[in-house]
Amino acid sequence: MELVGVQKTLSPVLKAKALDNRLPAPILGDVRAERVMRRLDPGYDKGIFAASQLGLAAVARAKVLDDWARDFLADHRDAVVLNLGCGLDARVYRIDPPATVEWYDLDYPAVIELRGQHLPPREHCTLIGSDVTDLTWLERVPRGRPALVIAEGLVPYLTEDDVRRLLTSVVGAFPTGRMLFDTVSVSAWRGSRWDPIGRRYNARFRCGFDDPAALADWHPRLHYLDEAPMNDSPVLMDRAPATTRRLYRLLNLIPSFRRSSRILRFRF
Repeated sequence: MELVGVQKTLSPVLKAKALDNRLPAPILGDVRAERVMRRLDPGYDKGIFAASQLGLAAVARAKVLDDWARDFLADHRDAVVLNLGCGLDARVYRIDPPATVEWYDLDYPAVIELRGQHLPPREHCTLIGSDVTDLTWLERVPRGRPALVIAEGLVPYLTEDDVRRLLTSVVGAFPTGRMLFDTVSVSAWRGSRWDPIGRRYNARFRCGFDDPAALADWHPRLHYLDEAPMNDSPVLMDRAPATTRRLYRLLNLIPSFRRSSRILRFRF
């Protein structure tokens, strides 16, 4: 099955994680990402700009989501984890949750097929091939347990109506839990039509929020907790190569860029 549109965006994110693993002090240190990327594209790091670390902001995002997930699972060892839009990310292997946790990796069928070819099966980790907006996939997930929802690089590619339906449906399906995801600003959403990566993969943002905390108003049990920076992430500024740090510091002088992507945490 061939990847199309937004499905192809898994490649630059995976490449960023693979390149991160080659740093002296990696942010994620994801050996699997480097191994899978090499199998998909043996020459992914060849060429003048191929080994650029400009994608490290996405790696910093993954680090925040991993840390928040570990915090939740430390206190909820019976949780159900919904890793939505999982792509080829190796989060379940990085976090290595206990066997009491039921983990679900969900993405389009073509992506799940590719995932099965490149990442080994794992006990208590179920793959679901589905469009995330077709909420019938929720019927395959056990209820009555705390839920951890992780959506890395997913929400901006959904319409606002689809985001609302997804969030409120998940809150209604579980007694308690956390939601971890990233959003983009309205200006980043509207400007995505000119984004070179989006144009290359025919994948544009479809929603944006200048006050993402307001999403909590969509359901009475949904509450905004906090957020973490992405483009000016402390770990990014600490571990990125000097040239990458300088570029991000320069770009972050533009407020609209600095706040264009935000990593959010909600409880319900």
